[in-house]
Amino acid sequence: MKKLVVLLICAVFFTFGCGKQNKEDIVNDLKNSINSSKAYKLTGTMEISNDEETFTYSIESNYLKDNYYKVKLVNQTNNHEQIILRNNEDVYVITPALNKSFKFQSDWPDNSSQAYLPKSIIKDIENDNNYELETNDNGYVVKTKVNYPNNNELKYQKIYLDNDKSLKKVEVYNNNDLVKIKVDFNEIDLKADLKADDFNIEEYIKEDDNAQNNTDNKTVDQKNVQNNEKCETDECSNKKTANIENIIYPLYIPSNTYLTSSEKIDTSTGNRVILTFSGEKNFVLIEEASLKHDNMEVVPVYGEPLMMNESVGALSSNSLSWDNGNISYYLASTELSSLEMQSIANSLGNNVLVAKTK
Repeated sequence: MKKLVVLLICAVFFTFGCGKQNKEDIVNDLKNSINSSKAYKLTGTMEISNDEETFTYSIESNYLKDNYYKVKLVNQTNNHEQIILRNNEDVYVITPALNKSFKFQSDWPDNSSQAYLPKSIIKDIENDNNYELETNDNGYVVKTKVNYPNNNELKYQKIYLDNDKSLKKVEVYNNNDLVKIKVDFNEIDLKADLKADDFNIEEYIKEDDNAQNNTDNKTVDQKNVQNNEKCETDECSNKKTANIENIIYPLYIPSNTYLTSSEKIDTSTGNRVILTFSGEKNFVLIEEASLKHDNMEVVPVYGEPLMMNESVGALSSNSLSWDNGNISYYLASTELSSLEMQSIANSLGNNVLVAKTK
């Protein structure tokens, strides 16, 4: 009889959730697994959506305790590759195809939500005392607020966990409940073998071997013309140039603002286009075809790395710089908000700029 009573009591408890973890236990298990990791590697994909298009990146991310990060982002449409690197000194956004890097003195990634970084996801949960948790057949869904200071349209995120409480997916929503960023995690290794040397910028600041070989091969020819003040033919010119043939115009322009001048000027490496817009929101947009530097060019920036539709840019209080393919852009204004600058910049991605290199 006693055994029967015990069995009945257990049946009642299990029917009403006995043995199930509450939401704090589930989230704590996730937090402990991420926070206890001294080093991790992950791979996945990220989709960024605007009103008409979706831009997809492949992601490879490395983390080492003491805030070392290396995130490789490759645009799957045009193979444009960039690397966000943080070590114990600075933050860099590197474009290997151009041998170019923006250098920041920044608190990235701690100063903003980052849907592709587990540490940032945990921080968002910890900062939201009213986070929600739901269960489904595949695991759990955690809903939290987000912090995107440069894009106040992004309001909350859903973090998807499997039954083992491992990260599987993150969706970031705007104030209209539309998914604007989606990250799918393919593989996460929380016991990765990494060291501080894996996060050195020196790995990328090195002379391009092909450029050096070409320079060596041309030494004799250069001696033959070193006394000439001018070189009239392509055969005796060793300098590469890149010219913009077609200008990209932004599809988004703030209301009551108009293109008032378009100027193309010659530079030492080709030409540059300067577009001036005037009206309620004045701004200048510069477009220039870029060539790969023989040595890494490091450009100091007073601002923050910014994830855009097709590139990672450098955002300051009154300017936005970015590279896309072999084109460098610079947008400057004292009257545009950061969101307006992003809208203008992202609208340029709907066109194709033709650059000719010789």
